[in-house]
Amino acid sequence: MNFLNYVIRRLLLLIVVLFGVTIIIFALLSLFSPAQRASAFIRDIKQLSDLNDIIRTYGLDKPIYVQYFVWLKQIFHGNFGWSTTVSRTVLEAFKFFLPNTIELALFSAPVIILVGIWLGSLSAVYRDKPIDHFTRILAIVGWSLPTFWFGLVLLMIFYGYFKGLFPPEVLSLEAQNFVNSANFIRYTHMNTIDALLNGKLWIFFDALRHLVLPVITLTVVQIALVMRIMRSSMLEAMGKGYVLTARAKGANWKTVIKKHARKNALIPVITVSGWLFAGMMGGVVITETIFNRKGLGWWWARAATQLDIPAVLMAVLFNGVLFVLTNLIVDLLYAYVDPRVRLK
Repeated sequence: MNFLNYVIRRLLLLIVVLFGVTIIIFALLSLFSPAQRASAFIRDIKQLSDLNDIIRTYGLDKPIYVQYFVWLKQIFHGNFGWSTTVSRTVLEAFKFFLPNTIELALFSAPVIILVGIWLGSLSAVYRDKPIDHFTRILAIVGWSLPTFWFGLVLLMIFYGYFKGLFPPEVLSLEAQNFVNSANFIRYTHMNTIDALLNGKLWIFFDALRHLVLPVITLTVVQIALVMRIMRSSMLEAMGKGYVLTARAKGANWKTVIKKHARKNALIPVITVSGWLFAGMMGGVVITETIFNRKGLGWWWARAATQLDIPAVLMAVLFNGVLFVLTNLIVDLLYAYVDPRVRLK
């Protein structure tokens, strides 16, 4: 089976899986009464008198299968309801909070993946040497650290003790006021990128200063997983026959590691990296809450505590779709790196 046929087959499977995800979410939604579901579209308490009209408008009094297709139509039109947590439509809130989450993921994920691969490779190549012991201890410490505790410690040290060296939130008050003014064009709504596009380096460095602690928190805690998987995968690859044969024929050891062992050892890391990035994109709740970064995780954590049903369902739907798409991308990368996968 060639790569194109494999892609087509995976895309067809993706449609079926996404359809299943919508059915599961609707099944959860149908646990609520029609009145509770209709309240998701109420923006003002004065509209409570129109509750029956809303029920009829959205087909909540119709058979369950009709309700599903009406709900699906509303989803495709971007009508997810009203978020009482932030007093705006769910779609507007999603668009508002998404850039901050993407920005944090873009600065954290490359560091976690690239440094994790590098340290994991070093640990395997220099097995039982000092560098191996150091990276293994680092991985154990990072894996055992609670995210909330580590984030709070960093905040107390670099914001409290060092008088605001690396502050929480996303921007300082001065930078935030300038960003909200007519003199600043929001291209992507990500502060670092928009600052560079506007030629405002002081805003770029201000936004970068606010990113330091969240990125360190995510990196130290999550890099351990990439390191451990890369190390074990490299050790396994280095023991394969083709590596030992290349070495026996006199091939340079560094060349064997780079061209043969490391390439094959990356296959399991691709899967882990995909899930890590998807997890960040889905909203790193604890990190965003600790540092008061108003991203998806920050919003959804508050929505859950305030019983904001439309926002919570948006979280379930987005994360479901996100992980399905991530799984597809990982499968395609896996098949590209290892042709044996698409031949099965």
